[in-house]
This record gives sequence, structure tokens and C-alpha cells, in this order.
Amino acid sequence: MKKLSIGFATVLIIGLGWYLFLKPQDYRINVKANTFPGTINQTLKLWSGTLENESEITQNNSLLNLIQNIKFGDSLHKYEWSIQRLTDSTSKITVDVTDLKNSVFNRIKIPFSDTDFEKRSRKTVTDFIEKLNEHRENFKVTIQGEEQLQSTYCACVSLEGPQFDKAAGMMRSFPFINSVLVQNGLELNGVPFIEVTQWNMEKDSIAYNFCYPIIQSDSLPFIKGIFYQTFQGKKALKAIYNGNYITSDRAWYALLDYAEKNNIKAENKPVEFFFNNPNMGGNELRWKAEVFLPLSN
Repeated sequence: MKKLSIGFATVLIIGLGWYLFLKPQDYRINVKANTFPGTINQTLKLWSGTLENESEITQNNSLLNLIQNIKFGDSLHKYEWSIQRLTDSTSKITVDVTDLKNSVFNRIKIPFSDTDFEKRSRKTVTDFIEKLNEHRENFKVTIQGEEQLQSTYCACVSLEGPQFDKAAGMMRSFPFINSVLVQNGLELNGVPFIEVTQWNMEKDSIAYNFCYPIIQSDSLPFIKGIFYQTFQGKKALKAIYNGNYITSDRAWYALLDYAEKNNIKAENKPVEFFFNNPNMGGNELRWKAEVFLPLSN
């Protein structure tokens, strides 16, 4: 009986020590989201930047893992967001929350009451999910599978910057490239498109060419800031995106998920063809873009 008591006490002490000092989080929240991981990743980063409380977020070596630090008064709370794809249209989000200054105190109180720390953590996650659901209603992605992306001759401008500013860069360049080409007598031959040449998914930055298909001729005028090229078509995964072009990269992530799920090797260099002029406004859910993710050779 004495040995049993000592053993029980030892297990209790070890368990209590782990709970108070070694357990990786103070509080865990699980929630299901009706969208794919890339949308969660991007919405989480944008939402973090809008909070009234000071907030910093970093991507932890993967689109599926992010660490966010939020200041609440004198307290600093760490939110570790983990995203798991469940189906093509659903994901599981696990949020591990730790109060970096009052961790042990919170762990002592949590088993005995619904603490302010728990309430604040739940409210923070709920606020994000509401923002995510609101965003999800504003766009649509439809995967169409493999298709041959056709070659075309085009006039382009080179741009680079944050992924989120892609549409703004296009809108700034659209009047310039469109009017200059027409003024110089070039014949347009299709809708404008972008060709991503570099995509840094950790820093959410891209380099890309914004292009207009034109009829190739023997004497093309020199136009400062514009270059000519043959865009080389190839086999690619295709999606239809409806929504504001600011967030058309949601289709990029959907195509990446589709490629991973179906063991398809693809290049992280999306191509988008735009069928609406965002400068004209209108119902954004009627805006259309054809989005391609080229297959690897």
C-alpha cells in the first residue's frame, strides 16, 4: 500500500509538473472552417493587421502553421494557428493560446472556472472566424482540371510587390498599357493576363508580368516600359475565379491543394486571364478570371 501511494504521488507530481510548466499551451480551441487552407492563411494575416490591439503574425515554415502575438494591456498572448485540410472545401483550425506573462497562474485557474483569459481567447478566435466567413461569401473558385494553356504573343510590363497589391498594380498599369498599345497602332488579340515569375509564399510577395496579347508584326514600335514576348503555353491545372481580383490568389491555393491531393506536380507560377476591367466596378461576384497553375515537366 505504501509503494502504491508513493507511485501515485510520483505520477501526480509528474503530471502536475507537466501541466504547469511543460504543456505547450494554456488553452486549446478547435474549429471547423468551410474553406481551404490558403484562404485561411491569407485572411488570418490580413485580419491580424486590422486589430486594434498590437498584433504581429509570422508564418512558421508552412502555410499551415502561423504564430501570432497579440498585446492585451500588459499581457502578451501567443496564438499558434494550425490548419489541416479535411476536404476540398473544409479545414480544421487548431489554436493553441498561451499568456506569456501569466501562464502558470492561468493554468491553475482554468480547471476551476471559465477565466477571463479563456473568454478573451474564444472571442478572438470567434472574431476571426466571422471575418473568414464574411470573406468566403465574396468569392468563388471552381476547379476545372487539366487543360492546355495556349501560347500567345504579347506586350508586357514587369511588376513586383506584395501579393495583396497585385490588383492595384494591374489597375495602375491597365490604362497605360491599353492606351499606349492602341495609340501605336498595335492590334489587341485577347484579354489581359498576368504571368507570375516568382512567388515567395512565406513573405507573400510576387514578381509578375502584366501582359496584353497582340498580333505580332515585323515592325513593333519601341515603347519605354513595355517589352514584347511570346508567352509559352503548356499543360496546366485550371480554375475559374469569381470575385474581386485583389483576392484572386485564393484560386492559386485551391489549385495547389488540388495538385497535392491528386499527386500532380505543378509549378508555383500562376497565370491569370482577366475578363473584366476592375476600374469599371460592378458586382464583383460577376467578375471572372481564368486561373492556371502550369504542370511541371
